[in-house]
Amino acid sequence: MAEFNKAAEYLPHETPMVLLERVLAVSDEGATCQVSVSPDGVLAPFLDADGALPAWFGVEMIAQTIGVWSGWHHRQHGGGKPALGMLLGARAFRCDSAVFPAGAMLTVSVHLLMRDEKIGSFEGEIDAEGQHLASGRLNTWQPDENELQQLLQQGKKG
Repeated sequence: MAEFNKAAEYLPHETPMVLLERVLAVSDEGATCQVSVSPDGVLAPFLDADGALPAWFGVEMIAQTIGVWSGWHHRQHGGGKPALGMLLGARAFRCDSAVFPAGAMLTVSVHLLMRDEKIGSFEGEIDAEGQHLASGRLNTWQPDENELQQLLQQGKKG
């Protein structure tokens, strides 16, 4: 079984915006990560008064699992720091509850549907202890350095 670094090492994010803890698997077709809904974990700053995580965080957890997939592959090809990716949108995101419950161990999986050099489409799922909690299709864009600089400059003008 392959060993992986912490999820944060494959992402361009900084604490507290890293919403994943462990990488369980990465392949050409997808990735699987885990995170605990716990006051002692990376999700602690985002938990409600009952210790639960609002369900809308699910979109970002799926997006970050895509980021782990991309960052891991980037490293396998000699890349250094993970490249910044952009979430273009989420389609048919569904969550069976308004929150991910306190104490749950969330398993976030993504499966690659389509990808070219810049655009990717992934099906994502979030489960806890074998129970399906959320799913959706996310579309991503990987800008090159010039495109990223153009975006950042436009943001400063607006």
